[in-house]
Amino acid sequence: MPSSVKALGQARTSGASMAPQAHCCSPAAVQRRLPILAWLPDYSLQWLKMDFIAGLSVGLTVIPQALAYAEVAGLPPQNLLGLQDIPRQFLLQVYQTFRKVGETRVGDAVLGLVCMVLLLVLKLMRDHVPPVHPEMPPGVRLSHGLVWTATTARNALVVSFATLVAYTFEVTGYQPFVLTGQTAEGLPPVRIPPFSVTTANGTVSFTEMVQDMGAGLAVVPLVGLLESIAVAKSFASQNNYRIDANQELLAIGLTNVLGSLVSSYPVTGSFGRTAVNAQSGVCTPAGGLVTGVLVLLSLDYLTSLFYYIPKAALAAVIITAVAPLFDTRIFGTLWRVKRLDLLPLCLTFLLCFWEVQYGILAGTLVSVLILLHSVARPKMQVSEGPVLVLQPASGLHFPAVEALREAVLTRALEASPPRCAVLECTHVCSIDYTVVLGLEELVGDFRRHGVTLALVGLQVPVLRVLLSADLKGVQYFSTLEEAEKYLRQEPGTQPYNVSEDSVPEHKIALLKA
Repeated sequence: MPSSVKALGQARTSGASMAPQAHCCSPAAVQRRLPILAWLPDYSLQWLKMDFIAGLSVGLTVIPQALAYAEVAGLPPQNLLGLQDIPRQFLLQVYQTFRKVGETRVGDAVLGLVCMVLLLVLKLMRDHVPPVHPEMPPGVRLSHGLVWTATTARNALVVSFATLVAYTFEVTGYQPFVLTGQTAEGLPPVRIPPFSVTTANGTVSFTEMVQDMGAGLAVVPLVGLLESIAVAKSFASQNNYRIDANQELLAIGLTNVLGSLVSSYPVTGSFGRTAVNAQSGVCTPAGGLVTGVLVLLSLDYLTSLFYYIPKAALAAVIITAVAPLFDTRIFGTLWRVKRLDLLPLCLTFLLCFWEVQYGILAGTLVSVLILLHSVARPKMQVSEGPVLVLQPASGLHFPAVEALREAVLTRALEASPPRCAVLECTHVCSIDYTVVLGLEELVGDFRRHGVTLALVGLQVPVLRVLLSADLKGVQYFSTLEEAEKYLRQEPGTQPYNVSEDSVPEHKIALLKA
């Protein structure tokens, strides 16, 4: 769907590449925070048709499950076999599912499998439908349009089919399926969330409610944000567009604030719903408006129509929608490219079988530790010779001080006899105060051994920090050749001391810029 890629990309990245100095009230900033301004001017009837079908498909999937407090993306494979009282944890799910396999409801199992087969067949039909050519006869083009519509709206068609089957059995007085059942009608009253609750045991204050939430007060929003951004990035990579993480955070926050006015539970982006939306052929976020309108209408007028939706059919829709998102090829790719990245991937994947939030948090923690390790052990190119030259490959920050100090001391001062060293800082674009103190200690160590530590290629931000720290006794040169010539005690070269009086004029100009 080429048009959807364009529209969704505009919706996600409108303003993502704008200049950072843009004013918060400028047209570009407003468009970035209101993506509708980016895709609405180019909206077409073709997009409207696709968005309507997608919004209807998502609505038919979301409404009964949301009212039954079941997350679409987490629908377990058993709400398919008709088993009851199966826990949410994956390992316990597998154990209890096999233990209770004898209790499988044949009707639910057959209906679920039939729905999955129908969804797969319709998907294959859509993938293999030949493109329409203007020279095709009208009858062929009409047939093509009917097939395309049926395969695109396959989720809605399969759910409708299953509902019709369940209603037919209900009329005969025999119901072999687990149905969604009765749902409450109407919207909850719009009001500010209560800051105290009266129970049979007394009144629970706002402070006590916050204390009861405990760590969940921070974990739930964090997991929600991580899940939403993970969903967005997954589909962005598939459809070749970029996302604005700040926009995602703003949207989630605003949604939950407004949802609290109607007693909504915390919401976030969902893999299942997004998968259904994408596979239904959505073109723009207007598909969500269709889903929203359908939800609002259903709460007042349509709840009775969803009574007969079998949960096995809904499970089949979610399983077939989410299954293609698991890309096994990524394991082989990471093995070839960078095997260390397999660690957070595998840890996240395995722990998500236990609880999704544990998997996300564990993967994030491992990724942070890997990043800290690379910062604490920066790659350093070493050139041996009469003068030792060490060239860090990136910025120097406090975790890297000990590694830098150990490398310099081991190769320069512990040699016999001690030799001079040059720290080539061309690739070092930033340092912190801990590094400044480490350099000061190194300079003192070299002075006590009767040799010199010189700096080369200081960038302006680094030089600014050294000047601000009033570091004494540090000498630097413009080029490596000058440093080596001076340290070999060849005449004609003098170092610059890190002080206002000896900084070259061109550096002074840059520092004042």
